[in-house]
Amino acid sequence: MSKTNQPDVMAIIPARGGSKGIRLKNLREIGGKSLLGRAIEAAKAASTVSDVVVSTDHEQIKAEALRYGARVVDRPADIAGDTASSESVLQHVLTNTESKPAVTLFIQCTSPIIDPADLDAAITTVTSGVAEVSFAAVADHGFHWAIDENGEAIAVGHEKSHRPRRQDREPRFRETGAFYAMNTEGFLEAGHRFFGRVQVHEVPGEHGIDIDTEADLMLAELTINDEPAAINVDAIITDFDGVHTPDTAYVDEHGTETVRVSRSDGMGVARLRAAGVKFLILSKEANPVVAARAAKLKVEVAHGIDNKAEYLAQWLADESINPARVAYVGNDVNDLGAMGLVGWPISVADANEQVHRAARHRLSRKGGYGAVRELAELVLAAR
Repeated sequence: MSKTNQPDVMAIIPARGGSKGIRLKNLREIGGKSLLGRAIEAAKAASTVSDVVVSTDHEQIKAEALRYGARVVDRPADIAGDTASSESVLQHVLTNTESKPAVTLFIQCTSPIIDPADLDAAITTVTSGVAEVSFAAVADHGFHWAIDENGEAIAVGHEKSHRPRRQDREPRFRETGAFYAMNTEGFLEAGHRFFGRVQVHEVPGEHGIDIDTEADLMLAELTINDEPAAINVDAIITDFDGVHTPDTAYVDEHGTETVRVSRSDGMGVARLRAAGVKFLILSKEANPVVAARAAKLKVEVAHGIDNKAEYLAQWLADESINPARVAYVGNDVNDLGAMGLVGWPISVADANEQVHRAARHRLSRKGGYGAVRELAELVLAAR
């Protein structure tokens, strides 16, 4: 289902296992995330993308794609070799799709820096009818040369006798390979990615990195500085066990349970309250320790709740809060229903894999070890 009222857009990410230059290149990590994971995250963060599909012939890549929440189409052997074109992979996915999207977004995970806003802009160029194809490119103001059949250097795109200043030269554009937004019907008819009216979507120079060698990986590692996006919400709902606490409890000889909490989390909650952000602890746990911690934090609590989604839906209605401007932080499968109701489903670092796949943002800290404080800082940054 589309995230917006725009036509359906399918992002297709080819990721075969047989890379020659760098073994299993698509699984290599930059900043703690695989190249494949980065591509999937960019696609999922684009508001116009309604479906993210990875085409692969490799079980490890398939597992990684599923971990990041993409669908997987198994690639047959005849289009998994070195000579298979990207177009053949796109065609295979599209012809095996029950409902063809209006726009196909081809993403290559060898480009580790992709801004979701650029994806949205390129897609909008196609859906608005301005062009049939929009692709990523970086501006190049350099002087280009080629070698003729006699081995002599010849000027390309400029006169060798004239050396204008950079600002006086019209740029050329270098295709980055990061993404191509295409009208699906036109692509299937033409059989290649450049058809009809084609428009460049210019991206910053640093987004032009393409991973082909170990040196490229090193350059990308030095270039990328992942700063979490600010999370602009009006309310935060959290589970208790595994979010405010490590997913453990201490039990004495009398059967009394105690838990460990983070003072840093407490400061984060206090700052959120001061900023006017509503806060609710919603827990299945009936132990009075949940209410005691909520009282200490001076926040609302509902515990002993078996159906969190049902309770949350009613709470949002009673409080007249737009679900799109709500964050829910969970760690286990009983949080999935509630996470599906809000605009910002969030997982702690040590959450269940299903929860990670459902999350829009994954925190870097574990439950009970500053996860709530981390979220607080992201929310406060948006204010």
